[in-house]
Amino acid sequence: MERIDKIISNQSNYSRSDVKKLVKSKKVKVNGEIVKNSDFKIDINKDIITVNEIDLIVKQKVYLVLNKPKGYISATEDRKMATVLDIVSKDYGNRNLFPVGRLDKDTTGLMILTDDGDFAHSILSPKKDSKKIYDVTIDIPVTEEMAQGFKNGVQLIDSRCKPSILKITGEYTAEVTLTEGKYHQIKRMFGCYKAKVLELKRIQIGDFKLPSNLGEGEYRELTTDELKKVQGIKGVINE
Repeated sequence: MERIDKIISNQSNYSRSDVKKLVKSKKVKVNGEIVKNSDFKIDINKDIITVNEIDLIVKQKVYLVLNKPKGYISATEDRKMATVLDIVSKDYGNRNLFPVGRLDKDTTGLMILTDDGDFAHSILSPKKDSKKIYDVTIDIPVTEEMAQGFKNGVQLIDSRCKPSILKITGEYTAEVTLTEGKYHQIKRMFGCYKAKVLELKRIQIGDFKLPSNLGEGEYRELTTDELKKVQGIKGVINE
């Protein structure tokens, strides 16, 4: 059982004070009956909430796919810089969303936002070996030496990376598949070959690919099948 003002606030862009005004104006109903107090408690699994004559769709957890543009940091809040949550705030501002993993400020592409900690752990846990694929552009030609080095596991200053796949897609471009997420990992790996990463875009997590019809800065909720694709594959590198 939860307070109706809390539920409506979490499931919409109404603040708690907004809900109190709606209740006072007799615009909130539960199972067709007018609610008289904003602290009225209901069962979200059974009761039907109506606000301004519209039934409220109650979602216990939210899962969003975002095509992250440049210029946004992967954080829940920041006083100086825009965060990925600022992009979705107009629709989900009252939910405690957070980014699953991180992309650098100048990195674009697939990002998952959720308020489900267990789901996030299922993707981020090192034991899961979750596969992530990136399109990369560097400032010098991509070589077979780089591809073999990635396959063997690049030795960074502080640690050795797990084996990864570097697929050459053009003179200066490649597709990189990782199963870990060290700090600035792809940039540091190419740096070992005196290469600078110019463009970096994540295009896949697990079996889920960034939707081709989702433009930069756009987002939507994931379907049940898409959630399974995000979680379902154990991306062990075996090529």
